[in-house]
Amino acid sequence: MLKVFQGWVQRYFSDEEAVVLAVVLALGFAIVITFGGKLAPLLTGVVLAYLLQGLVTRLQRWHLPHWMAVWLVFLVFLGALAALLGVVLPLVWRQMLNLFNEAPRMLGKWQDQLMHLPELYPSIVSETQIERLIASVNGEVGQFGQWVLSQSLSSLPFIITMLVYLVLVPILVFFFLKDSQQLTGWLVSHLPRERRLMKRVWLEMNEQIGNYIRGKAVEILIVGAVTYICFAILGVNYAALLAVMVGLSVLVPYIGATVATIPVAMIGMFQWGLSNEFMVLMVVYGVIQMLDGNVLVPVLFSEAVNLHPIAIIAAVLIFGGLWGFWGVFFAIPLATLFKAVLYAWPRGLEAASEPAVEPTVTPQY
Repeated sequence: MLKVFQGWVQRYFSDEEAVVLAVVLALGFAIVITFGGKLAPLLTGVVLAYLLQGLVTRLQRWHLPHWMAVWLVFLVFLGALAALLGVVLPLVWRQMLNLFNEAPRMLGKWQDQLMHLPELYPSIVSETQIERLIASVNGEVGQFGQWVLSQSLSSLPFIITMLVYLVLVPILVFFFLKDSQQLTGWLVSHLPRERRLMKRVWLEMNEQIGNYIRGKAVEILIVGAVTYICFAILGVNYAALLAVMVGLSVLVPYIGATVATIPVAMIGMFQWGLSNEFMVLMVVYGVIQMLDGNVLVPVLFSEAVNLHPIAIIAAVLIFGGLWGFWGVFFAIPLATLFKAVLYAWPRGLEAASEPAVEPTVTPQY
């Protein structure tokens, strides 16, 4: 057993660069998992800077100075943030309050419909089973109501946190855009001089993460906007709230679309019952999901590394459990990182036969 372990270490860790890369990755994951909550504003700034860097680069290609491109993009970002805070969030908040106020009536209507099931299907469902189900649901709803009340009572720290985000995140975004080259140069200067393996992994990940973040942002905007327009035309209650939920559901591949279907179906059923309007709603929602998965995603992520659905779901579960929202958001890039490291990792004598390639790195935020 000891010889097997020594052979495994000799094969995969005989290269000094491999050991350094392993230490860097382990240290990075330890810092993120340990201090992820405290670093959330910084991570938000990095994500938004990655999202906006493409616009800065394009403006520079049009022969605009770097400082002017940064300021133009930053002003556009502030305008979009103001529109989000002044238009979208108040509308979603009002619809959420209306939904909470109407929830008891909707729950009562749902219970009345359930009580008719034993009459329609006596051989499948009994009245006792329905009563137990209703009691269980009432208990869950009561616990959820207590949680909402506790959250409302502790809303002051949440408001303070949001104010901190509103002040810090725009400042961080501006400096990440303005000083991206200096920051990247400082970081690279603290790495070992021999970093062929790290460069190989970084070249792939730099492009992949940037494309993924920008693609996801565009996908959220398109899916959310199309959903809101379609639901508003159909006259669906809480169209803005549902559109935000459906738009954000694309962050979690496969699982998000399934989870978002539940509130859409429930609100449609409470509004119309099992009528033609409800069927039209579900057909329209199904078409939106089909176009997103079969048209929009291939167009936006055509250059993404091909990952098996099982690998994506496993990444979402693992990184989401370790790192919460950010783990879910970065599940695919982290899985891509794991794949890139796995394929680039030197394997004993195989690494010695590879030519030493020194690619030119052009970091992007």
